[in-house]
Amino acid sequence: MNKIKEQSLSWQSGMAKNITFIVTKDCQLACKYCYLVGKNEKERMSWEVAKQAVDYILDNEYDENFNYESVVWDFIGGEPFLEIELIDKICDYIKTEMFHRNHHWFDSYRFSFSTNGINYDSEKVQNFIKKNHSHLSIGITIDGTQKKHDMNRIWKSEGSEEKGSYVDVVRNIPLWLEQFPNAGTKVTISSADIPYIKESVLHLYSLGIHEVNINVVFEDVWNEGDDVLFENQLIQLADSIIENEYYKDFACSFFTENMGKPMDCVLENQNWCGAGKMLSIDAAGNFYPCTRFAQYSLRDKKAWIIGNVRYGIDKNKLRPFLTLDRCTQSTQECIDCEVAGGCAWCQGENYDVADTPTIYQRSTAICKMHKARVRANNYYWNKLYRKLELESHD
Repeated sequence: MNKIKEQSLSWQSGMAKNITFIVTKDCQLACKYCYLVGKNEKERMSWEVAKQAVDYILDNEYDENFNYESVVWDFIGGEPFLEIELIDKICDYIKTEMFHRNHHWFDSYRFSFSTNGINYDSEKVQNFIKKNHSHLSIGITIDGTQKKHDMNRIWKSEGSEEKGSYVDVVRNIPLWLEQFPNAGTKVTISSADIPYIKESVLHLYSLGIHEVNINVVFEDVWNEGDDVLFENQLIQLADSIIENEYYKDFACSFFTENMGKPMDCVLENQNWCGAGKMLSIDAAGNFYPCTRFAQYSLRDKKAWIIGNVRYGIDKNKLRPFLTLDRCTQSTQECIDCEVAGGCAWCQGENYDVADTPTIYQRSTAICKMHKARVRANNYYWNKLYRKLELESHD
């Protein structure tokens, strides 16, 4: 089926070690659906903490936590590019140290960013990109049409009047796509903006973005009937993609061919995310199994700290994550679900909403939304294959 554009695989197919620096908890925006509930202007990473973290990681090259063929050095906030000078210094140090140590990551690394795109065109950011381009992955978040984007992605303000950020972001999309033609954007869906899904995905295609990675929020924000509206929007989107043959050049992650099937607890029992295999470091030098376990990501639970830059990783605190899989944290209803394939979860959200401080209680807030997506996904692929089959006989 070479007529269908496939979604890009993550670099090294997701097999690289992911190490995340939370360089700041500040951001220009106050997005309404943001899971970072504790953003602030005070907690910024120092050079000393960053250097200690890099030294600890590279000193332990063959430790089981870092003995991966490749590495993704990830930088987040808040908005990471607010700290571009620090990031530039960290990346220079990482490259120099990997070279001097003859570290096996020197030939296989990426620097990764997810940015709101507002200061993408600044001189310092552009100089950083030019210096590191061949080892960069940068995604700019734009939610779709101006109406949908500005519903949620608003400027931080002390006043009562909301100001959307669409105009400030979209002006940088051409430059971004010129530098990273195959880059994809990340779109988030919440209850209020469901009616704008179809037009938003098509709008992003019109901007020249060929890969739209899109998902619903994991938090329990869904209202009665949202799943029906969601399914209708996805069916309308499916019709537009197929009728206009966008599937040849564009991809949307809502339509994935192999999702929505029963799953076997023996053969298909992996954990959904990489919590515990990843490492996240904050401004205080604390280590986390994932950014979602840092305090600024949690509403109700205490941060799950697994070590720090001075003493390293406490493997006893990391141990519970090593046995996580689908069946150890799912209800029997989830295990027996006929459309379980592709149903996602966030380990940090599971922890935050659990009845006790456990990571073994899966949140099911998106259950109805997943089932609606499966129905629309089946509609999409059935219609697309019928079309392609008819064309093959012409």
